[in-house]
Amino acid sequence: MTDLSESRVLIVDDVKANIDVLVQALRDEYQLSVALNGESALRSAEKNPPDLVLLDIMMPGMDGYEVCSRLRASAQTREVPVMFLSSLEDVVNKARGFEAGANDYLTKPFEVLEVKARVRSLLKAKAYSDAVKEKMASELRIAREIQLGILASDISACTRGTGLEIHALLEPAREVGGDLYEVLRPDDDRIVVVIGDVSGKGVPAALFMAVTTTLIRVIARDVTRPEEILLRVNDALAAQNPQNMFVTLCCAVFQPNARKVICAGMGHPSPILIRHGAAPSVSLPCSGMVAGIMPGTEVKSQSLELQAGDILVFYTDGVSEAFNAQGDQFGERGLLEHLMKVPNQSAAETVTSTLAAVRRHAGEHPQSDDITILAVRCAT
Repeated sequence: MTDLSESRVLIVDDVKANIDVLVQALRDEYQLSVALNGESALRSAEKNPPDLVLLDIMMPGMDGYEVCSRLRASAQTREVPVMFLSSLEDVVNKARGFEAGANDYLTKPFEVLEVKARVRSLLKAKAYSDAVKEKMASELRIAREIQLGILASDISACTRGTGLEIHALLEPAREVGGDLYEVLRPDDDRIVVVIGDVSGKGVPAALFMAVTTTLIRVIARDVTRPEEILLRVNDALAAQNPQNMFVTLCCAVFQPNARKVICAGMGHPSPILIRHGAAPSVSLPCSGMVAGIMPGTEVKSQSLELQAGDILVFYTDGVSEAFNAQGDQFGERGLLEHLMKVPNQSAAETVTSTLAAVRRHAGEHPQSDDITILAVRCAT
């Protein structure tokens, strides 16, 4: 049986006699805290969330219904079970209590044995729920480590001696996500860069991301053209895709000796070119449908002659669609304006400063989508 002796019960009642009865009944089994009104109860719960709240309804100032509603509205106390102990015994009052978020309702005068039984039942249920959540959180942490381990780990080894400098960053919105990037060097004069964004979030997106990344690694080693790489990845995904998931992809094949890049996309944001003496711009627009839905989809490519100092910035829509508290998106415009302010950066500095700009725009607003940024700089 679960040891509940460390559980903390918050008793909220403005009548000292009621508190004395509950303290006498529960003090030998649990850790107890007491509040004489709703305001102090909320302060106590926010500072040190209890495992259970025993809550009176009729109190001066803030009543129990409002206390319960505010506990449910706070991230700190949303999951804390609440049991009303009230002299209001009408069905309407009980219904209102449950609508406010209560887990149980017991009318006064109450039997101490019944109170103790219900308290223990609620605490056991919370302990079980907490254990399940912790197990799931632990498994998701491991899944995150595995997923991040799938990504390209030693990019510098791929680019050594090519005159290219590449840096990438991926920050999932949840423990696991659907963004991906890959950097491959199939031969001496070919660097393959791929960035993608799987539909949805969480574990399904992470699994689809892993499959997509594996296909890219296998196909890109033998196929030279970016549009052909994407076409084959698309056909392989579409052949076995019972959930009809999809992924946006952008594939760029750099030819360092020829100072050239060929780029193709499937529903993905186009990379942005930073070039000395010019405003940042979309010079390799991506077109085409997303990958994974329809086999045989047409994919087109475009090429660009590279100059020393050129930087291509690839990103997922977690960048452009980052929201602030007012509901405004960072947008492609925000990205272009930021990159205009930070010329002559390294690939790593470009990635870091771009993430910082997105964070400044979002402020305290939570991250709603995975963020991936990859920069390629033609150093020579």
